[in-house]
Amino acid sequence: MNLLASAPGWLAAILLLLMLLAALEDAWRMEIADWTSGAVAVLALATVVVVGPGAGLWQNLLLCTAVLGVGALLFRAGGMGGGDVKLMAAAALWFDMSSGWKLFVLIAILGGIETLILLGLRKLPWPEAARSRHLPLRNGEGIPYGIAIATGVALSWWWLRY
Repeated sequence: MNLLASAPGWLAAILLLLMLLAALEDAWRMEIADWTSGAVAVLALATVVVVGPGAGLWQNLLLCTAVLGVGALLFRAGGMGGGDVKLMAAAALWFDMSSGWKLFVLIAILGGIETLILLGLRKLPWPEAARSRHLPLRNGEGIPYGIAIATGVALSWWWLRY
């Protein structure tokens, strides 16, 4: 059940605002608050209540569980941040299998583009004050993947609507 496609406009708008907040949090602090990911998950459950549960809802739960499992392994290996894993799992609740894999391909492409841009920006001769204030500009820092996740969800919504 693709919740994003069947959600009323006001619920989709709240989701997009939460995703924007997560992207801004990650860009600024290199961290996504637990309550933000939790709100995305609770909003998915609220959407199920509003639109009614469908027969394919098990796919959403399976996708979320799979993302949490793989994400936990990536987190343990140091390949992904915990906030990014939780946000992606919460976002996965909004998608079924047929649209979820498209979301993840989109997130991977956007994450690659974001990484290339950040690596290029980190090569520029920024003043030390700028590097100390803006964590993503520091060499050796991770990539704020919440930006790619949020953008992927927003683009998925746009494609579903238009």
